[in-house]
Amino acid sequence: MTKIKINGAQAWFLAARPKTLTAALIPVAAASALAFSNGHLEWLPTLLCVCFAALMQIAANFINDLFDFLKGTDGKDRLGPERACAQGWITPQAMRKGIILTIVPACAAGLGLLPFGGWGLAILGISCIIFAFLYTTLLSYCGLGDLLVWVFFGFVPVAGTYYVQAGQLIPEVWWLAAACGLVTDTLLVLNNYRDRDTDRISGKRTLIVTMGEPFGRYFYFLQGVAGYLCVAALALYGHTWVAILPMFYLLPHYLTWRKMVEINHGRELNRILGFTSRNMLTFALLVVAAFIAEKLQ
Repeated sequence: MTKIKINGAQAWFLAARPKTLTAALIPVAAASALAFSNGHLEWLPTLLCVCFAALMQIAANFINDLFDFLKGTDGKDRLGPERACAQGWITPQAMRKGIILTIVPACAAGLGLLPFGGWGLAILGISCIIFAFLYTTLLSYCGLGDLLVWVFFGFVPVAGTYYVQAGQLIPEVWWLAAACGLVTDTLLVLNNYRDRDTDRISGKRTLIVTMGEPFGRYFYFLQGVAGYLCVAALALYGHTWVAILPMFYLLPHYLTWRKMVEINHGRELNRILGFTSRNMLTFALLVVAAFIAEKLQ
């Protein structure tokens, strides 16, 4: 890799981990597609939700980078992607400033949503910020990381995005939120599956460390299947296409799972991260395409 200038633009780009933005934008896209299908799509709140989700994801990446470095659990021998602080690309002092300079515009985007959803959204926004810190500093060490993904990459963004556009919540929102949370969590499960040995040594008690490797491999697979079943349940509310098109997500998910089990451990599992991100994006695009197809019929 080309030598990276300390605190330079390339260092910040790598620290932002742009590939993770897919996870943040999937629930916003899915909820907006549902709103479109129901005749409620509003572009301004949609764009504000996109900005808030993307900026909070970047802020969470910065927070994770900084606090893992300060804890001494993210050195250069880490199996996962290299972190900016651990590599010396960004100083801890600069990373602290970066966290603030990312959270502030995220809050501005959140404030812009208040006219569409009321002051109750402020509580959700504050919760997102608080748990972005708690995840790295506490909750990921006691097996609650998956729960946070289900909530903050599923129920909070899907319900929030739909509400600021439609002004109400309907049963379909909760099924869609569950689907997004489950499918997105496959990425965290894969990370924890890959890092299970180093996590055990560092005292990070993820579910896979606690329950063991066999649990981890099936947890990954079953979450993807459960995510599809949740969107398939939308057929009960007349969304037939949403039960059909996302079915094509299951084959690449299964093939990725087979490859993950075959590799089993080590740095080579980083390749599966790319496949998992691709599968998540495939799932989201199929869901969005299904809602659009229904609306245009």
